[in-house]
Amino acid sequence: MNGSSAVPFARVPWLDPAIIMKLLDAGILGIICPMINNADEARRLASYVRYPPVGERSFGPARAGFIVDPAYGDKANDMIQCLAMIETADGYRNLEEIVRVEGIDGVYIGPIDLTLGLYGRNLPIGVDREEPEMLEAIKKILDTAHTAGKKAGIHCGTPQYAAKMADLGFDLVAVSTDLWLFSTASKSGLEATRRLISGDSGEDRASTSSGGSLYSAR
Repeated sequence: MNGSSAVPFARVPWLDPAIIMKLLDAGILGIICPMINNADEARRLASYVRYPPVGERSFGPARAGFIVDPAYGDKANDMIQCLAMIETADGYRNLEEIVRVEGIDGVYIGPIDLTLGLYGRNLPIGVDREEPEMLEAIKKILDTAHTAGKKAGIHCGTPQYAAKMADLGFDLVAVSTDLWLFSTASKSGLEATRRLISGDSGEDRASTSSGGSLYSAR
């Protein structure tokens, strides 16, 4: 990512200062933190990503000092983007106070957990929500963030849904996951190989499939 124009973001596993600061020291420029439920947790998050006097991040940029900017220590507070994930009933209920927290640059919707938090198992588990009540909740989060002058992002399962959310006004749309993309590409490549081999009339071909992997020799 450092060899491109992409800005490296990381979704941390939890509101843990050690993990957040370690990723920032490695050169991550944007932190997305899950399960932010209220203004107090949002303030803690904002403090972990910035140096004093506005935050409590410890100084030790290590790799970031080499790859981001020689003056990283002086610029980091203005460079880092901090997004609080809204994906619980409490987070949704306390949305307005969360977006007003100084240092929170935006919010990011986790649609599966948000659906579970708001409606439990009364709605099916899935990423790209189309239910009227969920679209209403998504729109409310988007509008509340923008009213506060903050950015809004959402996780999407497909390019089509990502485009729909971008048209709705989201500033950040993340598509799929690394695991899904890897498994889909692997499955597609394997199926294409099997089709080509089964349609090949070569007489000296030997092939076998084992454990989901396909081997072919001529």
